[in-house]
Amino acid sequence: QDQLQQKIICPGPVTCLTASPNGLYILAGVAESIYLWEVSNGNLLAILNRHYQDLTCLCFTDDSSHFLSGAKDCLALVWNLYSVLQAEPSQIPDPRHVWSRHSLPITDLCCGFGGPLARAATASLDQTAKLWEISSGELLLSVLFDVGIMAVTLDLSEYHMFCGGMDGSIFQVDLCAWPVQRDRTFQTERENGKIFKGHRNQVTCLSVSTDGSLLLSGSHDETVRLWDIQSKQCLKTMNHKGPVTNALIVLAPANMFNPDGKPSVPLPKFSKHLHGTESSDDQGNEGVTLRLGLHQQESGESYLEKAEKMYSQMCSTREKNLMGDQEHLTIQVSELEEEVSTLRKINKNLFDFS
Repeated sequence: QDQLQQKIICPGPVTCLTASPNGLYILAGVAESIYLWEVSNGNLLAILNRHYQDLTCLCFTDDSSHFLSGAKDCLALVWNLYSVLQAEPSQIPDPRHVWSRHSLPITDLCCGFGGPLARAATASLDQTAKLWEISSGELLLSVLFDVGIMAVTLDLSEYHMFCGGMDGSIFQVDLCAWPVQRDRTFQTERENGKIFKGHRNQVTCLSVSTDGSLLLSGSHDETVRLWDIQSKQCLKTMNHKGPVTNALIVLAPANMFNPDGKPSVPLPKFSKHLHGTESSDDQGNEGVTLRLGLHQQESGESYLEKAEKMYSQMCSTREKNLMGDQEHLTIQVSELEEEVSTLRKINKNLFDFS
């Protein structure tokens, strides 16, 4: 009985979608373009065209400072969100890093913890999964499998990388294995104890629980499976009526089981045009708009202008109260001087007596 809260029309079929962890921004991949919206007012802040083929995956760092994009053109790009927001609408900002070591389309991205110092994993149809350092852009590890990799994720402690294959297998790669090698081959017959077997078709998504004990996987065989990582046993199988494209373990929100829980603020309509280039007809948005910058070209005072005016009024009032008229001030000064001289006499008498 769930009611559709709002239908947001996008410029084309959306191939991937993600929200920033702080809840302020939405990223969508439409063909080879990345669209960036601000959630609070629905403004389209940027359209990034640096990929040459359709987007396949998008992912934010845990502090929302950077985001990663992967596409069928074999490229993974790292973007600094601040640089994207600061760029002029006429110019396309440059990504911070361009990772071009894959030879076939990228299928999945995963970002670890640490903000701009985090590590990111990429999966590709070229039968490799690679681990990168976001800060330097360096390639840390490349693992070669005998099937194309469709999904990748890291556990919370980043001891293991889990890779889902086209044949339904899920591989567990130990990141702390010795000796340390940048190029590694996952040999199925030797690493048999590190493979989850059960899916009958390609694995499309992977998610690890917060305590690192459970793995959730979705597949085109129309099932979602929950695995015990230690024993590699399937604990639960959930059947669906079609191929599973996404599954995720999340912490339950506080109001999840409250039937009356509804969003207190209505979500504005997402704009189809870049912010600053909308026609005047689109300005009649419902809801409250709080403008925190002086860069808007719209008529009317901005929030900062009103705040400055109020502050100047407060200062002038305070000065009047402090200064008063001149006569009142001289009377106050003479009274205070008399009080000071009286206190000095008392102090001198006390000192002489002691």
